[in-house]
Amino acid sequence: MDLWERARAFAGEAAKKSQELSAEAAKRSSALVSETAKKSKEIFSETATKSREIAAEATKQADLLAGQIKRLSTDLPVPSIPAIPPIPSAVAPEPDAEELERYGITEDLREFVKGMTISTFRDFPLQDEPEMSDVPTVSNVRQDLNEWQARHATLVLSAVKEISKFRYELCPRYMKERKFWRIYFLLVNNYTSLYENKYFEELKKKAEEEKKDAKKEVSETSQATTAEQKDIKAQSKTSTSTNPEHDLDVFLLGDLGSDDEGPDGDDGGLDDDFDKIDGGSGLESDDDDKEKSAGKVESAKE
Repeated sequence: MDLWERARAFAGEAAKKSQELSAEAAKRSSALVSETAKKSKEIFSETATKSREIAAEATKQADLLAGQIKRLSTDLPVPSIPAIPPIPSAVAPEPDAEELERYGITEDLREFVKGMTISTFRDFPLQDEPEMSDVPTVSNVRQDLNEWQARHATLVLSAVKEISKFRYELCPRYMKERKFWRIYFLLVNNYTSLYENKYFEELKKKAEEEKKDAKKEVSETSQATTAEQKDIKAQSKTSTSTNPEHDLDVFLLGDLGSDDEGPDGDDGGLDDDFDKIDGGSGLESDDDDKEKSAGKVESAKE
């Protein structure tokens, strides 16, 4: 019985201590929360005060800087800025009516194309041909077309929207580029063949004219060269005939005649003439003068 009383007393005392500890903990927690709130309020108030001071200082500095910039802008002359020209558009210019007509893009062709559909190309009875080589594609047009067809295809893609739409939907999903253009030119052959033949006839005629002009230019150049050579020869003959040394020789020796006037090597008569001239003139050579002078000296010694 005493043990039970003691246990009961101990439990009551423990409960009392627990209540006291709980009350103390609650009191301390309340005090701590109150202290924390107070500190937080103080920190917040101080932070707000600092922020207002910083904002006021920044505003003051900004106003000063704005005033300085305004004064500088009024002092400095403002240069005139030239007008910027408009940037040209990157879109390719529309082809003129003359070019469209030259490459067969007429109103009749447009009306015929309007009657085409996707099935017109897709169901056309044409077998796919194996390509012999990898032909490049430039400006959305394959380069296995001839010159006129390539330009026609480029123009028709920009001028006739139906063809551009058909090509976009069919190539390369249903057919290759090569097959698409073969079918197209077979379909519109009655509308384009006349313009294509006319184009190549004009090219052929132009090539023949250029060939004739080239031959004419070569002939004129050759004639001018021949005339210059003749002038050079004539000048050479004139300079030779007016040579003063040649004229002096002719004057002193006389016209002895050409080689055709007598037999070759017949110089005996000429030598005889010179001998006669020497004998008849009474002139003596230097050797004869020396001999006579030596004889006179010997006579004087004797």
